[in-house]
Amino acid sequence: MALVSAVRGGRLPSSLHHHHHHLGSSSSSSLGSWGSLRPWKQLKSSSSSKGFTLLARHSQAQDLFTSRLQDRIENLPKLVEDILQTSLSTGPRGALRMAQGIQAFIGVGGEWLTEASRSANSSTGLPTQLQLGLLSPLYLRRLFERMGATYIKLGQFIASAPTLFPADYVEEFQNCFDRAPAIPFAEIQQILRQELGRPIESVFEYVDPTPIASASIAQVHGARLRGSQEDVVIKVLKPGIEDMLVADLNFIYIVARILEFLSPDISRASLVGIVKDIRESMLEEVDFYKEAANIESFRRYLEAMGLTRQATAPRVYQQCSTKRILTMERLYGVPLTDLDSISSLVSSPEASLITALNVWFGSLLACESFHADVHAGNLWLLRDGRIGFLDFGIVGRIDPQTWAAMETFLASIATEEYESMASALIQMGATDTNVDAKAFASDLEKMFSSMKELDTEIVIATAREPSTNATAVSANVVVDERQMNALFLDVVRVSESYGLKFPREFALLLKQLLYFDRYTRLLAPNLNMLQDQRITIASNRRSNYRDNFS
Repeated sequence: MALVSAVRGGRLPSSLHHHHHHLGSSSSSSLGSWGSLRPWKQLKSSSSSKGFTLLARHSQAQDLFTSRLQDRIENLPKLVEDILQTSLSTGPRGALRMAQGIQAFIGVGGEWLTEASRSANSSTGLPTQLQLGLLSPLYLRRLFERMGATYIKLGQFIASAPTLFPADYVEEFQNCFDRAPAIPFAEIQQILRQELGRPIESVFEYVDPTPIASASIAQVHGARLRGSQEDVVIKVLKPGIEDMLVADLNFIYIVARILEFLSPDISRASLVGIVKDIRESMLEEVDFYKEAANIESFRRYLEAMGLTRQATAPRVYQQCSTKRILTMERLYGVPLTDLDSISSLVSSPEASLITALNVWFGSLLACESFHADVHAGNLWLLRDGRIGFLDFGIVGRIDPQTWAAMETFLASIATEEYESMASALIQMGATDTNVDAKAFASDLEKMFSSMKELDTEIVIATAREPSTNATAVSANVVVDERQMNALFLDVVRVSESYGLKFPREFALLLKQLLYFDRYTRLLAPNLNMLQDQRITIASNRRSNYRDNFS
């Protein structure tokens, strides 16, 4: 063992080295000049052999370099053609985005210089984040937020794809907030007139000029339909967003193509393939026909499974919806984290949570796509006691093989059978290596034990009514996103250490489960969502749904 460790360290053990030296000196004294000549011949022979080895290695390296150079020369015309075609499709909007990009770069660069100069004067020196400059996770996230819609969505994609990006960046981009100032109502009115093709007053009796919400891609306004007097919300795509997306995504594509051309290692990682996935995901979000189809698919699932009394999604008004505006039924309710309001609406918050879980799990199996963003803003308890699923801009699609492995994975979490869990993850992940399933199971057991230690922090806020002098107590959960995401990344990190790479759907599914875990700790602390008999995870629902629906 000492010998092995010493050789790894590039040296022999001192005892062996000393013994070798002793033999050399005694041979020299007994053989005289002949004794000193043999080592010289051996040295010459050894030097020649090393020389031949070096020449052979040099020749191999030269051949490899020549081969790679030849490949690059052959691929160069295709690269140039791709760049020219992409640049032509971008047009003059590319120059505008370049100017905006420079402005954002200067702004974040100024922040970095200010913070770097402060740190330079301290005794501790520059922190790692500052040493990396604008390529550090923190400053890159700030730059993305300044660059607007495309880069915010790209940041959110990074946050949801830990199998593709470094952990530090995934963690930092969890904080990539999709906030944007509202555009003037006059511009919203102009878009509505263009998209509807008729006066706004002929469709809507009233449109609230103050937006309900404003994000990088869209803005939402409350309204009332003429005639039926139904309350609706109108989601309006902000002007210029599609042009911005095309320009930005084309630029990102060109960079990816050049990087793949220059580095074969990046090519093997399929960077261009990742960029194409990002492009497809983003363009789906700005096509409200796609979101409307996602909502309608979910509503058909609820009807086919007889769940319309338990849950709903907003009805889409097709006659006043287009690719750029989406008119939906307005739902009234509260987020699943508002414990005080939930308790005033229903007698059993736990029963409401079980309904939400059953409906969502059922959609994984029975629907064409599943809701892949069930944070508190998108999952409500409605005034009539039903669960409301909102905002179907981000959905996931899961193939049968991945789901079969995921189902085994979930069952093994509930029963704490870590060998079964390891087998399911191995089945789900792509790998070129043989995985030590027992060692993997042992590491998973250690990691999942930390899940039991996660505590939900409940903040009790007390407010005194001035008129009645009564005390209203409300409880809300403070979702420690960093703690949640640390656990989420641990699953991926442990798996990746065994060479596993998961499909993006796995990351989306796991993140939704962590959201539900938080709701469980707030609304039903004694509930085990994967073991409770009232919660159904059954793969036969898919066939039942299709039989009912067909």
